Amino acid sequence: MARKLKILYAIQGTGNGHVSRARDFIPYLQQHFELDILISGTQVDVALPHQIKYRKKGASFIFGKNGGVDYWKTINSLSPITFLKDLFTLPIAQYDLVINDFEPLSAWAAKRKNIPVIALSHQASFLSDKTPRPTQADNFTEFLFQQYAPSNFQIAFHFESYDSFINTPIIRKEIRSLKTSNDGHYTVYLPAYQHEFLVNYLSKWPQIKWQVFAKNLKQAYQIENIKVCPVQNESFNNSLASCAGLLTGGGFEAPAEALFLGKKVFSVPMKGQYEQICNAEALHKMGIPVVHELDDSAEIILDKWLEAAHGPKITFPDNVEQVVAQLLNLISKTALV
Repeated sequence: MARKLKILYAIQGTGNGHVSRARDFIPYLQQHFELDILISGTQVDVALPHQIKYRKKGASFIFGKNGGVDYWKTINSLSPITFLKDLFTLPIAQYDLVINDFEPLSAWAAKRKNIPVIALSHQASFLSDKTPRPTQADNFTEFLFQQYAPSNFQIAFHFESYDSFINTPIIRKEIRSLKTSNDGHYTVYLPAYQHEFLVNYLSKWPQIKWQVFAKNLKQAYQIENIKVCPVQNESFNNSLASCAGLLTGGGFEAPAEALFLGKKVFSVPMKGQYEQICNAEALHKMGIPVVHELDDSAEIILDKWLEAAHGPKITFPDNVEQVVAQLLNLISKTALV
């Protein structure tokens, strides 16, 4: 019997989208390969129900409180000595292949040892110049897209198939199985804003029921028409399934899941986070309202969104098995089996 390939599935731990996507892919990969899992970075609220062999510090952006990245905390959180130590001590040579969801440590360790890396990520979509960008490009972040987690091959995801290697979003099974309704409330997930700020801002619409999901919150509370809850996978999904719309950042998975469920979406990308600004540009091209700051000028646009009966109708096919087939075919073509 032929030996199963030994594969390292490496996942970026900044934000929830990377882990959410992995939850659907891992069972398929375990059927075909001997699979180990690595997660690096912080800022994850979604649990991964699989054994994690390596947990590493990695490199992560730290969310701020006023709509952007807290660069000071981000810089302070970086530990180049730890990263280099992990880079040289990670036993990458025992693996035949790395499947990488924008995780830098394993990507660079594999590059050192000439081990193939397949990027399986949303960020890989930015390796194509056909993917939407704002008018003003950020050359430094464009460089990071290329070099942050280098790969030999790419399977990417975005709101549309902008290029041949880009797939539409992976919508998790737990989202596809939700029963939707419209209870009249609006779900809010803006992790770059402090929940106290959001309560103050959203109180300008006392007629609207808001359900705000806040990071680093231990106890739920309610102030008049605004309920503030800790981020928890099941409670957030239930809120999303029964809401009238989602007020969120410029991430990828949350807007995609809301659109799949037929919900209106309003995007406020994180300040200074170029990837989110690019995502917001793609959403804007799809007819989704976008503002770059929750200030007085955003109120008029938000008013119109709240008054709208519905947003653009967008469907995403169930493509997990199709992407797994692409992945298996790519491995086969690269003579790894």
